[in-house]
Amino acid sequence: MFAEKLDLLLTIRDHEHVQWSGKHRPALTGQGVYPRPVQNPLPIWLGVGGTPQSFVRAGQLGLPLMVAIIGGEPRRFRPLIDLYRATGMQHGYSAEQIKVGVHMLGYVADTTQEAADTFLSGIRQGDDGHREGTRVACDDACELRCATRADGALLIGSPDEVVDKILRHAEALGGVPESRFK
Repeated sequence: MFAEKLDLLLTIRDHEHVQWSGKHRPALTGQGVYPRPVQNPLPIWLGVGGTPQSFVRAGQLGLPLMVAIIGGEPRRFRPLIDLYRATGMQHGYSAEQIKVGVHMLGYVADTTQEAADTFLSGIRQGDDGHREGTRVACDDACELRCATRADGALLIGSPDEVVDKILRHAEALGGVPESRFK
């Protein structure tokens, strides 16, 4: 269903009057789709989580890639990003079309400790209030270590620490044009 809906979206992006059919919705037989986007073409980024097939699909279509990294070590996505880039180039897309973006959770404060404390308090507010005292200490210690690890996916810390972490992740993932950080 996802592939079919993506095909429809790309068809709508490229044609004002759409001839299209699929299995999951009625066919379009020349209907106009309005309003038309101001940008030409409408920018469509393909969000992916971690399957090689989704990275290959984005490369085959020449779509910019948005990698959702919500935990673990971002560097583990490097082989998949390399696969995306290689697939895109094999299909004739330019480096400008083969863009990579990364989605990561974060929180910035004056100090890493303040950022971690504030971030974790937000997580704790979602609790049902029934955590045991020793469990709270253990969970908090683990969450704080994960939140502030240099190679972890959460961007939590002081402004300088978060910038450094973003730059490290960008390098580990194969580079991001430096102009994006100026």
